[in-house]
Amino acid sequence: MGGVRTLVVWCPDWPVVAAGHPATVPVAVVSANRVVACSAAARLDGVEVGLRRREAQGRCPEVIVIDQDPGRDIRAFEPVVAAVESFTPSVEVGRPGMVSFGTRGPSRYFGGDRTLAAQVATAVDAVLAPLAAPLCRVGVADGPFAAEQAARAAQVAGGQAGRAGRSGRAERAGRAVAAEVAVLVVPPGRSADFLVPFPVRVLERPDLADLLTRLGLMTLGDLAALPAATVLARFGSDGATAHRLARGRDERPLAARTAPPELAVAAELDPPAERVDMAMFVAKSLADKLHEVLAARGLACTRVAIEAETEHGEHIVRLWRHDGALTSRAIAERVRWQLDGWLSTGATTAGVTLIRLTPDEVKPDHGRQLGFWGGSAAADDRAGRGFARIQGLLGPEGVVTAVVGGGRDPAVQVQLIPWGDHRPDASVAPPREAPPWPGHLPLPAPALVYPDRVSAGLHDGDGQAVTVTGRGVLGSVPARLTIGGGSAVEVVAWAGPWPAEERWWDEQSSRRRARFQVCGADGTAHVVVLESGRWWVEATYD
Repeated sequence: MGGVRTLVVWCPDWPVVAAGHPATVPVAVVSANRVVACSAAARLDGVEVGLRRREAQGRCPEVIVIDQDPGRDIRAFEPVVAAVESFTPSVEVGRPGMVSFGTRGPSRYFGGDRTLAAQVATAVDAVLAPLAAPLCRVGVADGPFAAEQAARAAQVAGGQAGRAGRSGRAERAGRAVAAEVAVLVVPPGRSADFLVPFPVRVLERPDLADLLTRLGLMTLGDLAALPAATVLARFGSDGATAHRLARGRDERPLAARTAPPELAVAAELDPPAERVDMAMFVAKSLADKLHEVLAARGLACTRVAIEAETEHGEHIVRLWRHDGALTSRAIAERVRWQLDGWLSTGATTAGVTLIRLTPDEVKPDHGRQLGFWGGSAAADDRAGRGFARIQGLLGPEGVVTAVVGGGRDPAVQVQLIPWGDHRPDASVAPPREAPPWPGHLPLPAPALVYPDRVSAGLHDGDGQAVTVTGRGVLGSVPARLTIGGGSAVEVVAWAGPWPAEERWWDEQSSRRRARFQVCGADGTAHVVVLESGRWWVEATYD
């Protein structure tokens, strides 16, 4: 049995569009030092999703690099969702840049899947036009997964010119944003055949896709041809889900069902909240309460309805889906994105007076594997609720989490992000993997990293400043270290240099420096760097 007939609207390069950059400008959106989205102009110069920041800049030196911001993406996406809602109220947001809904009712009303898809594409493109964004892609198929692949495979019909005149590379990039709608409708019952040639990487399960590729299963057709029982026995539940998707089946769990109304949680806000940070304290408490109510019944939420009411009687609802079970933190995160989108885009004309969270779809909760050292999920939840309360008092930026990323400088290898925001997946971008970062310090990492480097001096036995040649060759042996004009300390051990040269092709922003690890006779250990003929202390070990 195939999946539910579904229409998916995909807005290409949405993080780039949300950041305010047109397709004709080379832009790369980066998370954990890997490219997660890029513009059409950047792709023409070889920039691809998955590249590391340095490699992307090497392929396209003029590329504009910006950090990923899910909150910004959903705020900008709200008008697009509103345009799709004019066709049906049952709109489901998977992530910023992609929205879907079942076509059973709307397709009958508008005269078929193809006519419906064309009208939806036209309405969304009208919203995207002022943003100089690429045209949306619309796919219709059996099930959300097949419909998403159809949307990504949809091509612009016709060969008319783009929205604005372009020249050179801008004109070539503009060919991807021609003036006709892009729609692909897979006939009912043919989704499995449609998916056969797609590579296994479209499953968005990197580890599983890598294993399948090494086993010679290159396409979804190869995977679908295997017996379901064999796939389950060899690859577990994740493999069984992938096998079901490859066969064109609905990606929703077969055990999913509509939750009873009494599971909904709501809270009134008095005074009304006109800013996101004012509403988030209540919203996070509701997310915790909803999670506890579901856990008590042995259920997990896979789709949640976020509702809000305002002083002026406005009532707005949005559905959010997650590939797996929505945790308390994930629910709170989506509430924050959605409230930010409503309040910042003018969807509401007054402060929010009521927030309601309804588990629109639930499934049996089979639990989760505890941490290797016996970590307690209850303890993690209690800590999360405590942080949420503090964040409600101090604002979203009042509680931050340190996230380790890539880079050579100790100061940039740790980023502080608001508690509850999206955290880069370290499995996607290993933070200290050596090949992409020649010149970075070896482990262990220093305990104290100075926000502003401290001036220092590193001298040899004759009192001369230690130098490093352009080829990274040490001029003399370090003997004494002075920090901030203090007394000299004898150097008893040292390691280095680790030379690093960045953006050598650009005279304005190029940097050349060399780092050392230095141990003093007083028992201290520091990271010192030589740059532009001067010595500095960057960090200190404990």
